[in-house]
Amino acid sequence: MKIGIDFSPLSSGHFLQHRVRGTGFYLTNLKESLEKFYPKNDYIFFERGDKLPEDVDIVHIPYFEPYFITLPMKKTHKIVVTVHDLTPLVFSDKFPSGLKGKVKWQIQKNSLKKVDMIITDSHSSKNDIHKFTGIPASKIEVVYLAAASHFVKFKVKGKKLKVRKKYKLPENFLLYVGDATWNKNLPSLIKAVMKTDETLVIAGSAFVNKDFDKSNSWNKDLYEAQVLSKGNEKIIPLGFVTDEDLVMLYKSASAFIMPSLYEGFGLPLLEAMASGCPVITSREGSVPEVVDSAAYFVDPYNVDSIKDGIEEVMESEALRKALSEKGLTQATKFSWKKTAEETNKIYRKVVLE
Repeated sequence: MKIGIDFSPLSSGHFLQHRVRGTGFYLTNLKESLEKFYPKNDYIFFERGDKLPEDVDIVHIPYFEPYFITLPMKKTHKIVVTVHDLTPLVFSDKFPSGLKGKVKWQIQKNSLKKVDMIITDSHSSKNDIHKFTGIPASKIEVVYLAAASHFVKFKVKGKKLKVRKKYKLPENFLLYVGDATWNKNLPSLIKAVMKTDETLVIAGSAFVNKDFDKSNSWNKDLYEAQVLSKGNEKIIPLGFVTDEDLVMLYKSASAFIMPSLYEGFGLPLLEAMASGCPVITSREGSVPEVVDSAAYFVDPYNVDSIKDGIEEVMESEALRKALSEKGLTQATKFSWKKTAEETNKIYRKVVLE
């Protein structure tokens, strides 16, 4: 098969370029896994606007935004689109689109209805796509993501202490990795931590960002979380960390916590489990699909429930060990080989139809 894959978000200046651990992660690992496991395919990696050869069998657009135009207006080839999630539509009161956003969503929705197949990260997201677009479930395929291989194969030997010294971290700490949007529930997490004797380490560039519109409701939780954590010794923001350091943070943390109000997939949960880090999370959105029973569950809408979960996990070495072992087993169910296999199967299905 000759397959064109749109790599625009990885190009300089693209509006999705900032999503390093989201769109960028998916694109990079998709490319590597397809080339590794299906080398007989002819891959053409292009940027939006590039002219593709007429003999391309299928075009994959591996990113989608409801309020930005990311799909071609004119369909010239068979098209597969990856829609990771529709969180802004599921919680439209928390992610208001404005008039321009509403118009663009109608354009995007109409374009999405014309594609040949949609790939999404979870059954939770599949249900959302069907609900908000009316596209038949038969045209939406679930393909799970996976943690990068270095989370599993990385050699630890003596590096836990090194990463703690580098960031001046205590021996025991909770770790959060990810964005700071409403669904991540950071203000409630910080309030819960402040009711305990524990330390929360936050990795990710979003939380330390100062250059954002504080009046934009999309940034309300980020601003609140920054205000709550200011001058608080229990909250340690690290900003962007390298993959090497991130692996060691997962392996050094006493527990990983992500009490999300909603997830389309929840990649950090998988990274934590693959690293052997005990997980504390919620049952919202796709989370149960990712962690199954390999986590301690809390009510994300209740600060005291989050607080109680933190204390129970942090005070019990036996519980942490049990969660770690369950997480390691659960993580083996996901791999980029499997992601590539299922993606390639969809390509073949669309091409042969």
